[in-house]
Amino acid sequence: MSRFRSLLQASVNATKKALTWNVEEWVPPAEKHIFKFHSKEDLKKWHLYSDSEYGGLSSASLEIPDKGDGSDCTGIFSGNLSVDLSEGSKWNISRSGFCGMRSKKFDGFIDLDGYDAIALRLRGDGRCYISTIYTENWVNSPGQAEDNSWQAFVFAPKDNWYIAKIPLSRYLPTWRGNVIDVEMEMNPGRVLGMSLSVNAEGGAVGAKSGAGDFRIEIDWIKALRLP
Repeated sequence: MSRFRSLLQASVNATKKALTWNVEEWVPPAEKHIFKFHSKEDLKKWHLYSDSEYGGLSSASLEIPDKGDGSDCTGIFSGNLSVDLSEGSKWNISRSGFCGMRSKKFDGFIDLDGYDAIALRLRGDGRCYISTIYTENWVNSPGQAEDNSWQAFVFAPKDNWYIAKIPLSRYLPTWRGNVIDVEMEMNPGRVLGMSLSVNAEGGAVGAKSGAGDFRIEIDWIKALRLP
């Protein structure tokens, strides 16, 4: 009988251990690093775009300055927004005045299932920026052959570091920068890339807008599980 009890207890302990392992495996960490901006190698994961590709006159750069004092480096996305068009442009665009930085496609995808929000540590210029998540979905947006895009505004207060936390539920489906009137559900389990962009017009009430210079420092981008 004692041998039977020993075997039974061993079986119960093994079951408890298996259940504990499964729970820990199912619940993701409280936060997950997606991007950091601390070295020139980190910046190689991104490429720039602007209205200049379509006849606009805006310009942008993404760099990491050499501080030379041993302090942590951070990426700086900066440039100039222009609402003018170059003369003789062959492109017939309806608006200009935009710049962005988009991550190169992942080797596969990032699984953010189980997370509730995207967090960005920023130091801005008082403008409102746009955070975009590109996903592979079961149903594509109207007019799109591949990635679905989801966008949310990010206000970047001037001069002070700020952690912006954007619930995934606040990201709206968009096409060419416009919100589309269609019921869709984001698939956070298959994130293909991200971007951060800025427009001369639009944004949150009270935020700086219009043509002119822009500048935002970026430390990191993470996924969070909110309490």
